[in-house]
Amino acid sequence: VASASSSDLSLSTLQSLIRRAINRASLTHPDDFAGLPAPARFKITEDSLKLYDPEVARLKPQEKIKLALTTERIALKDKRITNSFGASFVTNELKTVLVNSGGFSGEYLQTYCSLSLGLQAGQGDHLVEDYWFSSKRHFKDLATPEEVARIAVERTVRQLNPRKIKTQNVPVIFEPTMTSWLLAFLFACVSGTAVYQQTTFLAGKLGEKIGNDLVTVIDDGLLPGRLGSRPFDSEGLPTQRTVVLEKGILKNYLCNTYASRKLNLPATGNGNGRGVVPNNFFLEPGPLTPEEIISSTSKGLLLTRVIGHGLNSVTGDISRGASGLWIEGGQVVYPVSEITIAGNLGQILKNIEAVGNNLQFESPVCGPTIKVAEMTVAGR
Repeated sequence: VASASSSDLSLSTLQSLIRRAINRASLTHPDDFAGLPAPARFKITEDSLKLYDPEVARLKPQEKIKLALTTERIALKDKRITNSFGASFVTNELKTVLVNSGGFSGEYLQTYCSLSLGLQAGQGDHLVEDYWFSSKRHFKDLATPEEVARIAVERTVRQLNPRKIKTQNVPVIFEPTMTSWLLAFLFACVSGTAVYQQTTFLAGKLGEKIGNDLVTVIDDGLLPGRLGSRPFDSEGLPTQRTVVLEKGILKNYLCNTYASRKLNLPATGNGNGRGVVPNNFFLEPGPLTPEEIISSTSKGLLLTRVIGHGLNSVTGDISRGASGLWIEGGQVVYPVSEITIAGNLGQILKNIEAVGNNLQFESPVCGPTIKVAEMTVAGR
C-alpha cells in the first residue's frame, strides 16, 4: 500500500501521480490485510446530512472582515482586556470525490464557517489569556460576534489574580472544552489501529464494564449538519452510528478496513487512509446544568485549561499542567494556576458522578460538563 498526492490537477501531474503511487507500492511488502473493502450499499443521501450551506459560499471577503473586526471591537470595549491576539472568520467550501477500483464512486459538497477571538488581560508579569470560538456548517447556526466576544472576555478575566493551592485529592469538574480533550484521548484508546498494535490499555476489553452507568459514548457520522458528518469515509464505506460505550460497557472499537481485518471485527466507517478518525464522537448529555454540578461540590476544581502532553494510552495514565477555578461551598471562589492534574482514564470513566446537559457540537469530538469524583491536583 502506498499513496501520492498533489494540489495540481493537470493531466500531466495526475499521470505522474499514478506512476509515483505504483512505484511506491512496489517497494512495500505484501500484506494480506491490506486492500479495498467490499462494496457497500448506500442508504444515505447528501441532502439528508445538510452538509452544505450556499450562504457560506456566498459570503464576500468584506463581510468576513467585518465580522472579525466587530467581534474584536466589542471585546476591547471592556477595560479589563489589555490586548487582543486577533479575531478570525474562516470559511471553507469543499467538494469530496472518491473513486476506487472496487467499483465505488461518490461525491459530496460541504461548507464550514468559524468565528474566533483570543484575548489577554492583566498587567506586567500578571498576564492571563484565553479565547472563544464558534464553528458550524451553516452560517445561521454560528454564534454572533456579541456572543463570541462576551464569552472570550468572561473566560479571560475570570483568571485574573490566580492563587496557588496545596496538593490534594478533590473532585474535578471538566468544562465542555476539557471533556472534549478527555474524549479525544478516549478515542485514541478505542481506535482499532491502537488495539491491533497493542498500544492501548483497552485492548481485549470488548464487553467489559470500563465506566459507570452515566457513561455512554457514541460515534455518529450521520447527524445532520454536524462537523464530523459525512456520507462515506475515505475508503468508500458508509458512515454509521456506532455505540462505543453503553452505560459504561465497551461495545465497539472504531475500525477502518485494515484494522477490522486485523481484529476480525466490522469496519465502522471511520477510515482515513491507513488511519482511523472520529466522525461525531461524543459523550451523551445528562440532566444537570453546569451550575447544578458546581453547587453540588463542597470543594474541588473546575478545570478550564490543560497544557503539555502527559498522556499514556498504554496505561491510561494522565498527568498535565493545568489551571482552573477553585470551588468551595458550591461556589467558584477564585482562579488557580500552576497546578498539575493526575489520574487514569480507566478510573476517571468509573468515577464520573455527574454529566451535564450542555453538549454543543463545535467540533467532531465533544462532550458536556462532567464531574469526576476524585483526582490528584498537585500544587505547592
